[in-house]
Amino acid sequence: MTPRNYFHLHLVSDSTGETLIAVSRAVTSQYPGISAIEHVHPLVRAQSQMDRIISSLEDSPGIVLYTLVDQNLAEQLEKACRDHGCPCLSILDPVLGLFQSYLGASSDHKPGAQHVLNSEYFKRIDALNYTMMHDDGQLPEDLETADVILVGISRTSKTPTSMYLANRGIKTANYPLVPEIPIPPGLLRVKRPLVVGLIASPERIIQIRQNRLLSLNASDDTPYVDRQAVSSEVAFSRKLFVQNNWPVIDVTRRSIEETAAAIINFYKERQAQLVVQ
Repeated sequence: MTPRNYFHLHLVSDSTGETLIAVSRAVTSQYPGISAIEHVHPLVRAQSQMDRIISSLEDSPGIVLYTLVDQNLAEQLEKACRDHGCPCLSILDPVLGLFQSYLGASSDHKPGAQHVLNSEYFKRIDALNYTMMHDDGQLPEDLETADVILVGISRTSKTPTSMYLANRGIKTANYPLVPEIPIPPGLLRVKRPLVVGLIASPERIIQIRQNRLLSLNASDDTPYVDRQAVSSEVAFSRKLFVQNNWPVIDVTRRSIEETAAAIINFYKERQAQLVVQ
């Protein structure tokens, strides 16, 4: 096995640091033989915090990415990076510059401005609450109030995909297809929600289920991981989706983000159709 290389990565933000984490991990993933040792410094808005960060750079020099709207703190960080030979980049500056040149207006320079408590924020909270209450087939009589319903056999990533969609403000219910358990009539009668079928290859399903049983110290002598039984489950779900004309997504080689992006596209098309009707 090829040994992995490691480097220190300092993420300095006057907000939650989510933007820096997403950007840095997207880039780091392009280097499969290298891993980042992340030092996340969120909510940096005081001199004492900056002093601790500079001390951390002395102990663990590496790449520094930051989002700081306080110019004084940003200058201190950049000076420390120069002193310790650490490459440093403000990831928002190029984007802010582009927006400013196009819009002809300067930004407010307000830390954490993307996290204001506006209507979109409360929409996401409402969607998260709804999604948790309607996870794994709960409240099947209330499915008509969903924006999206995900249907699939066990281990097709229904729950994590539902939570991702909820974080985008989409109220998502999910219903598991379980052998010999009847499908609730309400699921087959829904009119407003978009119903999406999730499938995966039997091999992938078996692999995930075996890992699940292993984590529970349970026996694998069960139809839950039997090749023929799982193939029958997959075939049944495919037939159900076709019969009801539900869009289908194969999640075998898709990440949660990729699956959610495809569902959001289906959802937008669905909303456009409802407006026309």
